[in-house]
Amino acid sequence: MSKIKVGIVEDEMIIALGISEALKELGYDVTEAANNYTQALEMIHRERPDILLLDIQLSGHKDGIDLALRVKKDFQIPFIFLTANADIATVERAKATSAHAYLVKPFRKNDLYTSIEICLHNYAQSQKKEKVPDDGNYIIKDSIFIKQGQYFHKVRLDDIMFLESDNNYVNVHTRYNKMLVRSTIQDYLDLIGQKHFFRVHRSYAVNIHHIQTINTEYLVINETQIPIGKAYRDQLLGFLKLG
Repeated sequence: MSKIKVGIVEDEMIIALGISEALKELGYDVTEAANNYTQALEMIHRERPDILLLDIQLSGHKDGIDLALRVKKDFQIPFIFLTANADIATVERAKATSAHAYLVKPFRKNDLYTSIEICLHNYAQSQKKEKVPDDGNYIIKDSIFIKQGQYFHKVRLDDIMFLESDNNYVNVHTRYNKMLVRSTIQDYLDLIGQKHFFRVHRSYAVNIHHIQTINTEYLVINETQIPIGKAYRDQLLGFLKLG
């Protein structure tokens, strides 16, 4: 499990340093701040952040709105605009980018957390035709962002070994730990939307890439024996070409 990486694009370095320290205190990973359009593109290519904080006013010919349009076209990374007192023309240009959240200067540490949460939520909704359940679990690229208490935790989908139903909750077993989320197991599979996650029992779904041993009655993942339900057996064995 890795931290959410936040990219900072801010031309006032004192402000950028303050944002960086606040994000670290909130439990996020942070890139080195970029202060103009060109530096920001280099940072995105190098660091591959999950979310961007973009100051609208940047040094140089191109501003944060120009950068947001490029990010939206080439990188598909959610972004939050940082803004002070912008004029009407700038606001209209910003609206055209369909930014996922705005943060008005000056702001507090809690404002950063709230804006990132809103950004993740809005971006996840924009990526799906149907409404994303408001359960604090969002898919971005090859990872799911699982809300545990106050923080989001970034988990690569490939690191999820299996899902275990617990009434109205699901235990998400990863390579590194176990997390409890409020969901049915089928809803969580629908959210993940990966073909290599397979329902094998009314209480279990597995990532087939992590199967170590399998027979007609059970399979083993990470030394955990998981039963195979009769209703799922033929489909599973057929999918694995074992039937």
